[in-house]
Amino acid sequence: MDRALSKLGIVSRSQATNAIRAGRVRVDGRLVADPAQLVVPERVRITIDGEPQTRAAWRTILFHKPRGIVTTRRDPEGRRTVYDVLGDAAHGLNAVGRLDLATSGLLLLTSDTQLANWVTDPANAVPRVYVVTARGEVTPDEAQRLPAARAEVRKASTRESHLIVELRSGRNREVRRMFASIGHEVTRLKRVQFGGLEIGDLEPGAWREVTRGEIRRAFPRAPISRGAA
Repeated sequence: MDRALSKLGIVSRSQATNAIRAGRVRVDGRLVADPAQLVVPERVRITIDGEPQTRAAWRTILFHKPRGIVTTRRDPEGRRTVYDVLGDAAHGLNAVGRLDLATSGLLLLTSDTQLANWVTDPANAVPRVYVVTARGEVTPDEAQRLPAARAEVRKASTRESHLIVELRSGRNREVRRMFASIGHEVTRLKRVQFGGLEIGDLEPGAWREVTRGEIRRAFPRAPISRGAA
């Protein structure tokens, strides 16, 4: 429940926890006593002190995450986050999955928790496409041995190789581990496609709005919440 209120952009998570423990929060008229209670905010009516909490307007953006920033909302090591870069543009939005510190490229942020949960669920096998630079010469035979991936060598030399790699999962550092398994270190990694959405010519640090229509075309089976009008 506390997480749901936070994701709706109504209050911070700590404020939500305090409000719940003080008996101020109801879901569909029923008092909520446990901050950890599971709730799908798009499907219920939430009130605080009897006042309906209008869900934020539906909004999704596509962000070109630069290298060297983290995807978490706050970083205990004090590193810059995507929320620092985006500022007010990310208000009420949550990152859909993560890209690690050294990875750049396409990152979605959305107010739609149903959409975020669906596209990151491994059971839905949403494709992710990466441009990979690896140390040394990766041969076509080696590329075919990469586990759980489709890979195409675009350019290779004894110094480095460039490949296009498609995955159907988004586990942490998965691409780097896969290349390590065939004896090559990934030196640069950029996600250029997620489902049917492509990064195009968007510059690092830039972002654009994504419409519901784009989401329907990019993820045809994904649920999309109505949000506020």
